[in-house]
Amino acid sequence: MTQQTIGLGQSDARICVYIANTPQLTPYNQLSSVRELQAGHINEIGQACGNGWRKVFNVYAKVMFALSSQLCLSSKTDGVIATISQQYDRWQSYRDQRLLQNKSETGLFFTAPDTSKQSEQLHIVMGRQYAKSLNLPSLKWLNNEFAISEAHNLIVCPYFDYRQLSNIKIVYLTELILAHFSSTLTRSQQ
Repeated sequence: MTQQTIGLGQSDARICVYIANTPQLTPYNQLSSVRELQAGHINEIGQACGNGWRKVFNVYAKVMFALSSQLCLSSKTDGVIATISQQYDRWQSYRDQRLLQNKSETGLFFTAPDTSKQSEQLHIVMGRQYAKSLNLPSLKWLNNEFAISEAHNLIVCPYFDYRQLSNIKIVYLTELILAHFSSTLTRSQQ
C-alpha cells in the first residue's frame, strides 16, 4: 500500500522535489494531500516562515529556469518545462507567477517518493542525509552530494539553499537531468 502524497504544487507533476520538513504555517503544516498554490502563496510562506523557505523556492525556480534554458538550447522546445524561459524573462517572475501552481509540472512534497512503480515523473530528493533516511533503492553515488537511480527516475542533490546548491551545482544538476532523464521531461505533457 502506497502512502498518500502530501505537499505543494501539482499532484501529478513532472518534476517532483522532496523535502524533509514542512512550512510551519497553517494550512501548509496540516495538509493531508497535495495543494496547488496560487499567486502570492510563495511570498506568504516566505514572509511567515523565514529565509530558509525563501531559499527553497528561489533555488527551485532557478533550477527550473536553468533546465528550461538548456532544453531550448538543445532544441527540445515542446512542453511546459521547455517553455518556461520563453514565457518568463527572469526566474523570479517564474517563481511568483507559476512555480507550484496549476499546470506548472512542479511539486514540492513532504512525503517520500513512490519508487515502487514506473512513472513519467522525475524525483529529486533534497539532501544526502534525508535521502539516506528514506532508504531509496539502487542509488549510484556520483560524488559526495549527487546520486542517481535511472531505474526509478531519481536524483539526490544538495538541499535547495544557495550555499549547498550553488549556481555551479544548479548547472551540474541540470546537466545530470538532461544526460539521464531528458526523455522523461520531453515526453508528451498534458
